Amino acid sequence: MEHMTGEPEHPDRAEGRGKVNDYDSFAEAYTAENENSLVNAYYARPAMLTLAGDVTGRRILDAGCGSGPLSAALRDRGALVTGIDASAGMLALARRRLGDDVALHEGDLSDPLPFADAAFDDVVASLVLHYLEDWGPTLAELRRVLRPGGRLIASVDHPFVAYTIQDPRPDYFATTSYAFDWAFGGRSVPMKFWRKPLHAMTDAFTAAGFRVARISEPQPDAAARELFPDGFHDLSTKTTFLFFVVEVP
Repeated sequence: MEHMTGEPEHPDRAEGRGKVNDYDSFAEAYTAENENSLVNAYYARPAMLTLAGDVTGRRILDAGCGSGPLSAALRDRGALVTGIDASAGMLALARRRLGDDVALHEGDLSDPLPFADAAFDDVVASLVLHYLEDWGPTLAELRRVLRPGGRLIASVDHPFVAYTIQDPRPDYFATTSYAFDWAFGGRSVPMKFWRKPLHAMTDAFTAAGFRVARISEPQPDAAARELFPDGFHDLSTKTTFLFFVVEVP
């Protein structure tokens, strides 16, 4: 789920998060906040869609679909989309948005997936994996449900950003958890993420049998320059998220 780094700028989905990150308790406020936000609507989602390219007729699993904005965008581009999320509250919003166009499943990405082997051409996991301490079991399942030649397109908090906001600053090379409060919709919500160094991320992909095809640090959509002049400058000059395209050989 897209989310935020200390301020209410980047939620969209969340999986494998445990009781700390309880999206059911703030699904409506979370969805309203990020629907048209700079970091979600003009950065994270456009970047994921650009990396996905032409998705016409492709079977895509939106892993951690949240309230479904990325699923909707992929559907509108001709993909055959399936969504899964651990939050019943977020899935209720997704059903409202998507109707019967997208099959939706409640499930935690830390658990085995309820899909057959090679069921999908692509998996998208937008700002999801950093909720997990151990990526191994999840990546193994995502690889299982992808056909040979299939792709996992994923985004996470940039490890440099997560490193700099932790206080005291940890060993960069260690996998460490960090907690903070998101403030939005008139409330403050505690969250917990896991930070990994870049090499640990790429090692996790390759250990799961993926081939790293692309690592991206994109710029925000140019349309945001006039809509969010101050935020656009910050987002276009500072690291925020890291995007991967990894392939099943």
